[in-house]
Amino acid sequence: MKPFKVVSDYEPSGDQPEAISALVRGIEAGDRYQTLKGVTGSGKTFTMAKIIEQVQRPTLVISHNKTLAAQLYREFKSFFPNNAVEYFVSYYDYYQPEAYVPSRDLYIEKDASINEEIDRLRLSATFSLMERRDVIVVSTVSCIYGLGLPESYRDMRVHIQAGEACDLDSLKKRLVSLQYERNDAVLERGRFRVRGDVIEIFPAYLEEAYRLELDWETVARIRRFNPVSGEVTEEFDELTVYPAKHFVMREDAVPNALARIREQLDEQLARFQSQGKILEAERLKTRTEYDLEMLGEMGYCPGIENYSAPIAGRTPGEPPATLFHYFPEDFLLFMDESHVTLSQIGAMYEGDRSRKQNLVDFGFRLPCALDNRPLKLSEFEGMLNQVVFVSATPREEEVRRSARVVEQVIRPTGLLDPVVEVRPSEGQMEDIWREVKLRIDRDERSLILTLTKRMAEDLTDYLGGLGLKVKYIHSEVETIERVEILKGLRAGEFDVLVGINLLREGIDLPEVSFIGILDADKIGFLRSTTSLVQIIGRAARNVSGTVVMYADRMSDAMSEAIAETNRRRAVQEEYNRAHGITPTTIKKAVEDILTRESETKREAAEVESEVLIQSHNLFIPSERKKLIAALERQMAEFAEILQFEQAAAIRDKIAEIRRMDQ
Repeated sequence: MKPFKVVSDYEPSGDQPEAISALVRGIEAGDRYQTLKGVTGSGKTFTMAKIIEQVQRPTLVISHNKTLAAQLYREFKSFFPNNAVEYFVSYYDYYQPEAYVPSRDLYIEKDASINEEIDRLRLSATFSLMERRDVIVVSTVSCIYGLGLPESYRDMRVHIQAGEACDLDSLKKRLVSLQYERNDAVLERGRFRVRGDVIEIFPAYLEEAYRLELDWETVARIRRFNPVSGEVTEEFDELTVYPAKHFVMREDAVPNALARIREQLDEQLARFQSQGKILEAERLKTRTEYDLEMLGEMGYCPGIENYSAPIAGRTPGEPPATLFHYFPEDFLLFMDESHVTLSQIGAMYEGDRSRKQNLVDFGFRLPCALDNRPLKLSEFEGMLNQVVFVSATPREEEVRRSARVVEQVIRPTGLLDPVVEVRPSEGQMEDIWREVKLRIDRDERSLILTLTKRMAEDLTDYLGGLGLKVKYIHSEVETIERVEILKGLRAGEFDVLVGINLLREGIDLPEVSFIGILDADKIGFLRSTTSLVQIIGRAARNVSGTVVMYADRMSDAMSEAIAETNRRRAVQEEYNRAHGITPTTIKKAVEDILTRESETKREAAEVESEVLIQSHNLFIPSERKKLIAALERQMAEFAEILQFEQAAAIRDKIAEIRRMDQ
């Protein structure tokens, strides 16, 4: 295999070298859990990359959000251009799960739109894990959902060697058993075509196809080519083709699988009949027998994942095979934003179970459908080898488990955590007005955080009446309007932005030097220690960053957040003194955000939206309608995590497609 090698113009700096060294020592010593506690802007992703380079192990990086996972994927791709960096997320552009609502006697059929490119990337991830060790997979919590057995996926592969005998009819049958479709007219992903003694195969997990040239039932040549241009890119001595889908069955396993499904069907029918549930019994019998016929004839059926337990021979309740089963035992896991991700993993099982239980109880599915599920938290933990939790605000649970907590508080830019002050709520409006005016004189911006939407709107009116240029933003503000508001703040079109928790995480505004937190002493999620630390971090991009908490008392959350910020700031100041660093706000930061960074983010968003566009035929009105709906959902996802530049890029794509109907 190729060794992991980071390609970057930068070397570890600040406290990155110590963090890398400590975590690597822990990994090599066999510590199961460690935590990287890194402040925003300290280069945690670069630290992860350097750790991977040193330990040389296959790695899984989990993020709680599809868009954040995409950003991590691009970063790791740039750090490891010569290694396999893969992307594994849900492949649905739109997903309405199968469900039954007993109170309304309403059955909702599964409706989904699969993104073909993301499906390819998922298959590419498992293909890479089968073929090599220098693999990094960036995933969402999709990795805890059931996947086909790796043994079946591996055993059903077809190996072809140049110079060896090859029976064309036998090869075609094997490709069909791998769920490849024959289409002699158009060669697309997951298909093959035959032209005389030439067979062309387009693997479902690659972007290029293979051409096999036979000479009297002997493989004469194996070449890889571009399926669009036809240009040959490389020649090989051998080729391995993996299945086109994760859920596949070996031909010899079909009879046993069908027998197990039939046995469970008979048991469930007998149970329904003994309970007098004739309708449920007939409903289940009709649906399941149709699926059995499809499985027997084709080796596949719609919703085959609901039969994954009997197909794999699993006992009821036994956890499904997941992406973890494709990794070698010594793999390394980084859990990004662990304070959110770990909780999300723990919540997945119960929601899935309650929905499927109704389907089973009312005869829409066999009980084995319950075993097509995400892993329980305990099962997930049982799959882990070694884990590094990564967060600016790790929870007590992560810290308690960890053999060591490694801090990374020095920013390569030398910027410090902001100064935090507590001021009384009496006279807070006048105080805010003075602070904002001071920032206006310095061409800087201000953020004010409230607890309610009504307060945000009223405060905006009040400050506007004082002659300030101010706007508010909250969940009821339309997505595109939010984009324009954030851009306006960055461009200096107004000076103050009022919001609620939307400004807590994920927003990067170097021009903001003042944050005012109203009702800072209130108890609740929006004023918890974690939330306050994240809010304070929004002012850490500016050398003059100041946060003022307006409160009538000192809450425990305030005390903890202030103490943590002051501790970090002291460490950062000492480091700067020792190394002669004078932190300064980059004056080009606003321009960079509006041009360089904006272009980078827009380009990334355009790539993701292009993936969607390529999977729809724009010349068919119904397809255009589906595409616009999918893009709007993607735009909302970006906006939800405050990635407004990406949302704007997708907005432009939607407008362009809509013009086709005019």
